[in-house]
Amino acid sequence: MSQVITRQTLLNACNELLQPMRFKDYGPNGLQVEGSDTIRHVVSGVTASRALIEAAIEAKADAIFVHHGLFWRGQDGTVTGWMKQRLQLLLAHNINVLAYHLPLDAHPGLGNNAQLGKRLGLQVQGVFGEQDLGLWGARADGQTFADAHALADVVSQALGRAPVVVQMPGREIRRVAWCTGGAQSYFEAAIAAGVDAFITGEISEPQAHLARETGVAFLACGHHATERYGAPAVAAHVSAQLGITHEFIDIDNPA
Repeated sequence: MSQVITRQTLLNACNELLQPMRFKDYGPNGLQVEGSDTIRHVVSGVTASRALIEAAIEAKADAIFVHHGLFWRGQDGTVTGWMKQRLQLLLAHNINVLAYHLPLDAHPGLGNNAQLGKRLGLQVQGVFGEQDLGLWGARADGQTFADAHALADVVSQALGRAPVVVQMPGREIRRVAWCTGGAQSYFEAAIAAGVDAFITGEISEPQAHLARETGVAFLACGHHATERYGAPAVAAHVSAQLGITHEFIDIDNPA
């Protein structure tokens, strides 16, 4: 039988684990919507979409833990349309929303980047990029990938979708850099780190040219697909620590 804890206890545990004060971020980390004072059951997901909120209501959750919260720098601040619909559901059902963006990417064991590396069989050897969010390393088994398509096969099997691959043919992949989500701007830093391939969620127009000109392969594996693992890992860890129940609800996203 699960324990009953306070909202503040849950928030303190998440903040202690993820250390949000260390990061300059694009939106508020921590409690974004205040709901019930007491917590028995937490639902985790990637994004605080209406579909996830509706699923959390069905699951009788007291709190939702996500990577992509409701509020971001540059929003106009109005509560209309889709924002009104999401907030209306949360407030009507007294559900808390806790969101952690860059702190969730960066946690060395449970974060999105660490979890993706484990899923792909990669061992971390260093960091790179803004706020040291990117990771680089090699296969944990000491082997190499024959080329970027061999690496793409591993990614496809692990994530359940085929990545977009831009590569120079025939280059052996010894060192791999990765950063989940929309980290295509980290590609130049990855190249400077001396890797043979870079994995992230999205690709923009300039990266295809850079991959061809430098010979460093670029694999765009899906924003959502690369960031499915941090939120449930952290929420499961904290929930077990506090004696409450947790479930991960994956709302599919083709992006």
